[in-house]
Amino acid sequence: MPIRRGEDWGEQVEVPAGLTIAVSDAEARDVVLRGLHTFGVSFGDLAHTMGGATPGRFDGPVVRAPVDLLRVRADGEETVAVAHVVVRRRWWRGPVVLVMNAQYLGPYDVAPRSHPNDGKVDVLRVDAAMGLRARLAARRRARVGNHLPHHHLTMAHVATHALELERPATVWVDGVRWRAARSVEVTVEPDALTVYA
Repeated sequence: MPIRRGEDWGEQVEVPAGLTIAVSDAEARDVVLRGLHTFGVSFGDLAHTMGGATPGRFDGPVVRAPVDLLRVRADGEETVAVAHVVVRRRWWRGPVVLVMNAQYLGPYDVAPRSHPNDGKVDVLRVDAAMGLRARLAARRRARVGNHLPHHHLTMAHVATHALELERPATVWVDGVRWRAARSVEVTVEPDALTVYA
């Protein structure tokens, strides 16, 4: 069951023998695509969100917690994501959409209120009208998570997000370029994963 505000999330446990440990979000996604829904994450944005992403983390007790999975559909093709989906042609102009299960995208605190087990994603939309100077300023502020509010940035907290684009844009899944598409839909599958971090 997805977490509710004020509830404890996860528990401290010892690392089980033989646990598959992914060293990036892309590798965690590959683990899920191979059919494993229980694994560890030592680095990446999901690990960072869960309080992990530190060297030697799996030498002692770790956190085990349920995590939502993102089902991604783009122009009829399907895949999954564990941390985030980014849809863009360019970073510096045109529309950009970031669908966040994790709080972080690299060094940026994109979705400070995002939680990987609340049954929803945080969707940050960058308006095409946002100029280069404003984008650079927002990027600087995103390092500490204070890029919002801004009249060219909107944030939504939803269980499903669909977008239709006039021209194809590249869909990046967990940091890896997946495909170009005009129609993209991301749906949250609550409690689909058990993740150690």
